[in-house]
Amino acid sequence: MIAFDGPSRAASEVVALLGERPVRPGFRIEQADDLTAYRDLRRLVFVEEQELFAGTDLDEHDDDPRTVVLVARDDDGRVLGGVRLHPARVDEPDIGWWQGGRLVVDPASRGTSGVGPALVRAACARAEAAGALRFDATVQARNEALFTRLGWARVRDVVVAGRPHVLMRWPIGRIAALVAATKRDLGRLLHGLAPGGAGFVGDDGAPVPGSDLVAACDAIVPSMVERSPEWAGWCSVLVNLNDLAAMGAEPVGLLDAIGARDVSFASRVLSGLRMACTAYDVPVLGGHTQFGVPAALSVTALGRTAHPVPAGGGKPGHHIRLTADLGGGWRAGHQGRQWDSTSTRRTPELRAMLGSVAAARPKAAKDVSMAGVVGTLGMLAEASGCAAVLDVAAVPRPRTATVGDWLTCFPGFAMLTADDPGAPAPPAGPAESALCGALVGGRGVALRWPDGDVTDAVTDAVTGMGLA
Repeated sequence: MIAFDGPSRAASEVVALLGERPVRPGFRIEQADDLTAYRDLRRLVFVEEQELFAGTDLDEHDDDPRTVVLVARDDDGRVLGGVRLHPARVDEPDIGWWQGGRLVVDPASRGTSGVGPALVRAACARAEAAGALRFDATVQARNEALFTRLGWARVRDVVVAGRPHVLMRWPIGRIAALVAATKRDLGRLLHGLAPGGAGFVGDDGAPVPGSDLVAACDAIVPSMVERSPEWAGWCSVLVNLNDLAAMGAEPVGLLDAIGARDVSFASRVLSGLRMACTAYDVPVLGGHTQFGVPAALSVTALGRTAHPVPAGGGKPGHHIRLTADLGGGWRAGHQGRQWDSTSTRRTPELRAMLGSVAAARPKAAKDVSMAGVVGTLGMLAEASGCAAVLDVAAVPRPRTATVGDWLTCFPGFAMLTADDPGAPAPPAGPAESALCGALVGGRGVALRWPDGDVTDAVTDAVTGMGLA
């Protein structure tokens, strides 16, 4: 372990470890508030030097309050370069499609300073932080090699201001990374078990053979139980009842298994569970509690339906619909990851949402899980033996959530269904419902954007469990 006693001590320790003195860049990158120097530099380069524009290079994106400008400054505060990034469509909602542009470097700092590449990397990071799932830039043809070295992919040739440019795209792997972390190993892990049985392998619940019962079981992540025991208790009910709802099953009751260090901690978990059971009007039938052990919580839910709705009942040509509760907001401490709409809902509202699949009887349904909207859609498509295309602009979404967060978070209630064209929307009380895609031939999930471009989100099977 290195003890940092000050700048000189820290530097000497780094030299001792690495064998060389680290190179300190001669600039810093920050978000600009005063845009005067950046715009003056743009005019110098794009109008006067390159003659790309006549008079001014300012456009409607410069007037968009959502536009972000990053600049590189030297130790004296002088602007050495800058870049802007913004939602692609002016006067339209931000749907996670961002563009970068007007990358400029002072002529005196070109070549060896590293300002240009550093600004590009910073713009990529800033766009992803803004929730972008698509980030494009039109670059002058001579700069294509630079962007390629930085990891960008060529899309097609374009013309800007009468000059040849190349549309480049930064690969954002947020959805693929989430899917890999939460679902990728399931097929290999569960090989030979066929959970759910024929026709329901990998479903949210499992039909009990010889009966009209459906069983579902979910455990809450131990760290969440330890950190937020009441909320964990609530969620243990929520997730299991949603799993039953995805199969069109009416809940009958719950069984809980709790591990706790002492009685006091167990009572906190049970208080959240009890509140949720009261809100949903579902009884606890029994369970098990053990003290003197690390925090743990698992709940099994039982429901009834004579005709379970499978996740794998879709086929190419079916329309995809998302029905989601957009009320509420981000759970404190879980911004961008957990959306809480259920804790403020009344019992009739909660039960209406739970009964939506049973009422609509779609061909396929899947409760949005830890893999998010896109990953869950990938599981529905995989179980159905096909692929899916999601129309990003059509996805119902809370105004306070970015597209990147909403498509990768755990929502309070969100149900994906696949059905024939023209099928009615599920009656889901306060939840909003919209057609937002289709099942197609192939594998994986693609995102379709308003300009017609399609980007890959998941390129293969999500779980590896195959056809339901």
